[in-house]
Amino acid sequence: MTTKKTTLKSVFLTGLLVLVPLAITLWVLGLVIGTMDQTLLLLPLSWQPERLFGFHLPGLGAVLTLAFIFIVGLLTQNFVGQKLVGWWDVVVRHIPVVGPLYTSVKQVSDTLLSSSGNAFRKALLVEYPRRGSYTIGFLTGIPGGDVLNHLKEDHVSVYVPTTPNPTSGFFLMMPRSEVIELDMSVDAALKYIVSMGVVAPNAPPAQVAPARRPTEPPL
Repeated sequence: MTTKKTTLKSVFLTGLLVLVPLAITLWVLGLVIGTMDQTLLLLPLSWQPERLFGFHLPGLGAVLTLAFIFIVGLLTQNFVGQKLVGWWDVVVRHIPVVGPLYTSVKQVSDTLLSSSGNAFRKALLVEYPRRGSYTIGFLTGIPGGDVLNHLKEDHVSVYVPTTPNPTSGFFLMMPRSEVIELDMSVDAALKYIVSMGVVAPNAPPAQVAPARRPTEPPL
């Protein structure tokens, strides 16, 4: 009887291991597609799919959104498009309240999404939140402005994400001598964080050289 219960439990857990990742993936995709479908509400009522075809087409808004993003990117890659984007930036920056917010968001998006940006380019091992406790962070740059006048040694800017949601976290300025650059890609580090340490990256070959310190990213 005990063996039979053990077998049933094993089969049930095996089914969960197969279905849970699939269910979560489908749920996330459904949430993203459903959110993108809301862009159809921006169309005139007579142009909406329900009026044109007489029924709802799931995912049509997502397809149109992706196509719109692609077209905007294609148009802004030429000389005229770049001039229009530059003119738009100048206009928006001079709008009270909206201007400072737009400028801040644009600086962050340019840093994170630009292929020439320096954000999240290196995975680091940092001692946080206390001595003897370590976590993974990402090098985002170096401190600037008046902050430099109050730091006694060379520091780096580090983003320490939370788990399992890496979109929230903590911004720290740490001495360069106290952070260790890992021989690990950013993608592998993110998987390690999101999985709460379950999905460990492959260990690199053993090296005799001492641990590297992160080099200052190019300005």
